[in-house]
Amino acid sequence: MAHMHSVQLPDDISVRLTTLAKATKRTKSFFLREALERSLEDLEDAYLAETAYEEFLKSGKDPIPLENVEIDLDLAD
Repeated sequence: MAHMHSVQLPDDISVRLTTLAKATKRTKSFFLREALERSLEDLEDAYLAETAYEEFLKSGKDPIPLENVEIDLDLAD
């Protein structure tokens, strides 16, 4: 099932999107979906990591040195 969303784009991005769509004979929607699919996972990772880090800082727990993590996971050289 597809859902419709409305997005306002700055003029310069809109022009680039229109130009690309015309040059490739694809729809602007195609490229907007492509852009979201390519970047959404990175955005999710970044924001979820930021949230987890903030929660860790609030917890007051001591950080674990990388060397200890490597030893625990049997990754140490």
